[in-house]
Amino acid sequence: MAQRLTLLLTLSLIGHIDIMDNRTNTIAGWVLAAMASALALFIFSNMAFRHEHSEKMGYAIVAPEASEAGAAAAPTVPFMTMMASAEVTKGEAVFAKCKSCHSVNQGGPNGIGPNLYGTVGEAIAQGKAGYAFSEALKAKGAGQKWTFELLNEWLTSPKKFAEGTKMSFAGLEKQEDRANVIAYLNANGSNLPLPAAPAAAPAEAAPAADAAADAGTAPAPAAK
Repeated sequence: MAQRLTLLLTLSLIGHIDIMDNRTNTIAGWVLAAMASALALFIFSNMAFRHEHSEKMGYAIVAPEASEAGAAAAPTVPFMTMMASAEVTKGEAVFAKCKSCHSVNQGGPNGIGPNLYGTVGEAIAQGKAGYAFSEALKAKGAGQKWTFELLNEWLTSPKKFAEGTKMSFAGLEKQEDRANVIAYLNANGSNLPLPAAPAAAPAEAAPAADAAADAGTAPAPAAK
């Protein structure tokens, strides 16, 4: 009898332990599942909202090169000053851009544009063996002749010089090119004297010389 009672108590205890183990395992499983979900959510949020920072904050500022700044600040040489030293040979090279429309030899034919022999000093939009100049150029040049200065304006931008002109050439951007090609045109049938080079500015007198001159002209002290 005692043995049966002991056996029953043992079986009952074992069953209770199994029930407790199952409950413990279930709770532990839910806890582990919750921890795994939280870890996965943390990893995903880091991947989705991660910001990469540059090593250096702010924006890079590129300073202009010294050569560009110097070129912008360089003073412009007056056209007539540059005209005084213009070179015919360089002007001939520049005129190569014009040969498709103009001839420059004496008695040469008109093409898309007029023959340019003897143009410098000639009346604007007249002559040239009956070439049909535009009304715009005729109006602009009425009563005027092609001077060095007017040719410089014309070659800078024909359309600005005479709005409505037939000449489609955009112009010569460099003043040196304009001066040289005008000198080349002048050498072909015009031969007007080029402007004289400007005289060099007189040197300023030295302060010491001024002081000496002042001392030499100062009145002598009165005798005592």
